[in-house]
Amino acid sequence: MKRVYLDYNATAPLRDEARAAMIAAMDLCGNPSSVHADGRSAKSLVEKARGQVAEAFGALGADVIFTSGATEAAALAMAGRDLACSDLEHEAVASWGASPLAVSQDGQVEIADPGNASVQVANSETGILQQLPSGIAVADATQAFGKIPFAFNWCGAEMALISAHKLGGPKGIGALVIKRGTDIAAQIKGGGQEMGRRSGTENVIGIAGFGAAAQAASRDLDQGVWERVKELRIILEKKLASGAPTTIFVGKDAQRLPNTSNFITPGWKGETQVMQMDLSGYSVSAGSACSSGKVRASKVLTAMGFDEDLASCAIRVSLGPETTEEDVLGFAEAWLIKRDRYLARHGQ
Repeated sequence: MKRVYLDYNATAPLRDEARAAMIAAMDLCGNPSSVHADGRSAKSLVEKARGQVAEAFGALGADVIFTSGATEAAALAMAGRDLACSDLEHEAVASWGASPLAVSQDGQVEIADPGNASVQVANSETGILQQLPSGIAVADATQAFGKIPFAFNWCGAEMALISAHKLGGPKGIGALVIKRGTDIAAQIKGGGQEMGRRSGTENVIGIAGFGAAAQAASRDLDQGVWERVKELRIILEKKLASGAPTTIFVGKDAQRLPNTSNFITPGWKGETQVMQMDLSGYSVSAGSACSSGKVRASKVLTAMGFDEDLASCAIRVSLGPETTEEDVLGFAEAWLIKRDRYLARHGQ
């Protein structure tokens, strides 16, 4: 059975460019902090990747602090600060936040004091984009980076979180990007790497893969790859809607990531849908990968005003550059068959 991967918001497949860069980095022996030739070679590779990430993200190289991922970047940005956030945020941000911000029914966060708030650029479950006010303290750009045009230098945020594996880089590497002059307190102390802001020997292999992936993702944006992905999402939703008129497409009329479709089928639990589609060869999810497997309604959807019964009947399909029209039509056909059988068996 051919498997079709439709869970790009959880993690994207490793790009060929990232794999090649990582393999090349494996041959470097030196520690980037060493002053001899081998160390300088490793340091040069780290700085090359820093420049690649910065250019793709619209920042300056000196503003990119490499971390183990967006979760660590969130801790570095938010520890010791009483920043407000909404229930739309990923747990990596929400666990540090306070004073929940209100959310409208169309998924927009109400922000009264940007300088004391953390707000995502794009929601991982619904794909809904936020209108960031200038001066926001922390912007979680993890899902947006590489999928939509975005530049840190014009977004108006003091800090932003990004992660390599969401755009085809390796897992276990990310970055905190900071506005020049912003003070942060190191959470990991030691040898003073990353300009004293995050100690520990650099993950040279992961960093090299991150840089190559960021560069390739920027190229895809320039070449209109994600516009084609958006067309596939439209095809998918039209096909599903034609056979399932009671299904609710979350954020249908909102600005969304080009690849993300979140839909609710009353009476059919999301986890059941995920399992049934998995058996049919399709990888999808019932929400954020970090909260999957937990039997509870999506806090993102309940924050938008959906009751828990409806929120528990949602799944997310997230497409990518390798997704084909055959993939989305095959998924839609299989999903509609499963839906009709399930609802008929349960008298709905």
